[in-house]
Amino acid sequence: MSPPAISLLSVSLSLQGNAGPVDILHGITLDVNRGETLALVGPSGSGKSSLLMLMGGLELASSGTITALDHDLSAMNEDELARFRRDHMGVVFQSFHLIPTMTALENVATPLELAGHVDAFTRAEAELAAVGLSSRADHYPSQLSGGEQQRVALARAAAPRPDILLADEPTGNLDTSTGAQIIDLLFGLRAAHGATLVLVTHDAALAARCDRVLHLRDGRIADRAEAAQ
Repeated sequence: MSPPAISLLSVSLSLQGNAGPVDILHGITLDVNRGETLALVGPSGSGKSSLLMLMGGLELASSGTITALDHDLSAMNEDELARFRRDHMGVVFQSFHLIPTMTALENVATPLELAGHVDAFTRAEAELAAVGLSSRADHYPSQLSGGEQQRVALARAAAPRPDILLADEPTGNLDTSTGAQIIDLLFGLRAAHGATLVLVTHDAALAARCDRVLHLRDGRIADRAEAAQ
């Protein structure tokens, strides 16, 4: 059996607040299998997004170890983590995070160029076509609807053919119909590239589409009975 795509062992996270340290996550131990789709669910403040950020090396654990694709994220510095994400991960945020001075095509192609891909614009064009935005490639984010901006963000995340896709409330800023289209695209891109997908969501229907649903409460993994209380 192949090793997990992501593995967390006794991981805790504390952040400094105005009144002192705040404990966010407590002793999380978790394996995410390669090719698995995993939904992180739970009430606001339960630690879902923080857990996702730890998996992507976007936040550093206070204790414990995190490995992704057999690489110890806990031992990497910021530059090493950035290179690892560039080469192996795609991240989709609720707020799109597009560069406003770049066209849709440039937003998708630029990370590929920085990673040294000589076919960056060709690949970017193909990914925009895959999300139905060929005709909008030369438009800037301000000229795109929210759904179109999230499609660009999906294309940007999928273009490097990542081993791992991380999505934090990818439909949170979208209406129901547009959100459903984005989710269909997200799962389609994941299937096309065989990626492991971990997503944070409040949407029970979206969570049900995943292979596994993980409930969090008060910074801990809760079993189903506890989570339902």
